[in-house]
Amino acid sequence: MTRFRCCFLVLPLVLCAGAQAAASAAQTAQTAQTAQPVRLRYPLLFAAQVPPQHDHATRFSAFANHLPGIEAAPRGGDLMLRYPDGKLRNLTREAGFGSEGEQGDKAIAVREPAVHWDGKRALFSMVVGSGPRAFWQVYEVAGLGAGEQVRIQQVAGQPPDANNLSPFYATDGRILFTSDRPRSGLPHLYPQLDEYEATPTTTGIWSLDPASGRLRILNHTPSGAFSPFVDSYGRIVFVRWDHLQQDQLAQRDRDAQGNGVALPFKSFNYAGEAANAPALATRAETFPESRTGGSGPYGAVSAFTTNFFTAWQMEQDGSGEETLNHIGQHELSFGHFIPSFRDDPNLSSRSVDRLHANRSSVRREGGLFQLAEDPRRHGSYLAIAARDRDTYATGQIVRLSGAPGLDAERMTVAPVTAGHPGDALPTGRFRNPLALADGALVASHAPEVDAPAPDRPLAGLRLVRLVRGGDGLYRAGAPLTAGIRRALWWRGAHGRQAWSGELWEIEAVELRPRARPVRARSGLEAPERAVLAAEGVDEASLRRWLTTRGLALIVTRDQTSRDRAELQQPFNLRVPGGIRTVSQDKPGGRTYDIAHFQLFQGDQVRAYPGRPGRRVLAKALHEAVNPANPGGPPGSVRIARDGSTAALVPAGRALTWQTTDPQGTAVVRERNWISFQAGEMRVCASCHGVNQRDQAGRFAPLNQPEALRDLLKWWKTLPK
Repeated sequence: MTRFRCCFLVLPLVLCAGAQAAASAAQTAQTAQTAQPVRLRYPLLFAAQVPPQHDHATRFSAFANHLPGIEAAPRGGDLMLRYPDGKLRNLTREAGFGSEGEQGDKAIAVREPAVHWDGKRALFSMVVGSGPRAFWQVYEVAGLGAGEQVRIQQVAGQPPDANNLSPFYATDGRILFTSDRPRSGLPHLYPQLDEYEATPTTTGIWSLDPASGRLRILNHTPSGAFSPFVDSYGRIVFVRWDHLQQDQLAQRDRDAQGNGVALPFKSFNYAGEAANAPALATRAETFPESRTGGSGPYGAVSAFTTNFFTAWQMEQDGSGEETLNHIGQHELSFGHFIPSFRDDPNLSSRSVDRLHANRSSVRREGGLFQLAEDPRRHGSYLAIAARDRDTYATGQIVRLSGAPGLDAERMTVAPVTAGHPGDALPTGRFRNPLALADGALVASHAPEVDAPAPDRPLAGLRLVRLVRGGDGLYRAGAPLTAGIRRALWWRGAHGRQAWSGELWEIEAVELRPRARPVRARSGLEAPERAVLAAEGVDEASLRRWLTTRGLALIVTRDQTSRDRAELQQPFNLRVPGGIRTVSQDKPGGRTYDIAHFQLFQGDQVRAYPGRPGRRVLAKALHEAVNPANPGGPPGSVRIARDGSTAALVPAGRALTWQTTDPQGTAVVRERNWISFQAGEMRVCASCHGVNQRDQAGRFAPLNQPEALRDLLKWWKTLPK
């Protein structure tokens, strides 16, 4: 069974131990030019890039890094191949792409190569030209052996009027990539705007079958997905930006209106996503709670904002989307949001630190970037811990443990390079960490210690082999190239611009064959199978019915059961006339009644005059029909006496939810967006997921969910 994680999670910059020792041994060798090149076992593919002059919505930014304009992604770089003896090949130039000097119609930029399982070809993204119709597109390169003729071909069938990037191979021959194509393909919704500054973003990870030409979205991400790959277990592992909060630009509009001045953004909502949907005279938002706080039946409601980048996983068909091993904020960030209800003394801003093995806290306003698995340590992932702004997504290298079956309470984040509280990094700034098959580590490195200022670009990024010091931490060793220099000029928004210097060397991957992983899949677990059998419903028939209608089925066994370590939202919960679960550590205080499970879908309906595209807002579920729930809030289903819920939901669209009391007041809110595939049947044992035990000290519930039984009885009455 695949469970979905309803977890609460926030991830920013890692602070590591051992920084003092590292600082005292800061004699780095990153600028040393050796007489003999560093020898490697396999060739390296990497991108060479003209550096952007700032870190806002450009090629190296933490977010909005997919934009193709020449200011965001300066032209003049190439796809490079470094052989083990140090010899370099410029693959794009050999194939006739790119130009010297003036960067005009033939100019290119490249990014993010990914090697095929056979080690003989690779995918990468390239933008050609600098006009308004230039988009990042996926290409495949072959002929990589010494003496072979290089061949570069654009992948057929991809969206031509969208930015398609971060490509990689599925194990079944499909090509997967992120794209900013609208989720539904409707052009008037382009681009999707993120939940932070309403900046264009990617919409998720997409699948293209070269044999059939079938294109579909695997997960819908309202603020973007980044650097995906298939790990050694067959999972898609990727970084997702989770920013599920109310619109801060609309908040500024409200503030301006209250002060009697002009509205700076003039935000408004459309009635729906259709091209002819009317504009509404409102900017109302109902989920999550306000950015400024408020009050309700349970007293003062805290303001809520969130901003974090972290590791997610899903199956290669897009099912099973969840945080990596459903890890939550309380396993990674030690103390996070203020309690959702400020007048409840049971709630706390602190996690229960004794319950998690991790001892390296991950700071908010940033997170983990550029994940890559270690080929010699399956389930161990290198990542960059960085702030989300003014860093070019550079920072400290860390190692995240996350093999399947490793409980989230046992997962750890460990430093690989030096760091300490704040943003200074004693041994410089790193990007794109790569573990090689022979055990060596490679990364892009800049010698700067402090974070770059907005008006002071990062000095440079060079590929280096890392050297381990006596303290166990790594430092930059000798560079892997002698430097790649260019002298270029182009015409941009500010007139003629010239640049001369060394290209940045980034996104290296090892050119070697790899075994295709086989992912074991399982169906429903015993409690749900028993309910289907008792109701005479064939699982395969139900899945086919869901698939043809673009629906998924989600089930929670007990909404009153919550993970024992998460104390920010209510955890003493009761279904009126039914089950009650209270904390064994904090049994006193308020117990909250929950009667309804309200679902929201991510609709692209928030707009701003003069700004193309729309932002996603959480709207009450309206694209799926469920059994009637008299007295419940819009888009809700009833919580059964055993605490269970079951609902049909639309596939391929971001969803979120909350439990409410009998009057419809929110009690426990989901903090992430989750999407599902058509025909998917997902079960979460508990609300917000139990890692080892729930708040009452019990294991995950195994009850046969009454709500599923009720939904199946209703389903059997529908015309088939």
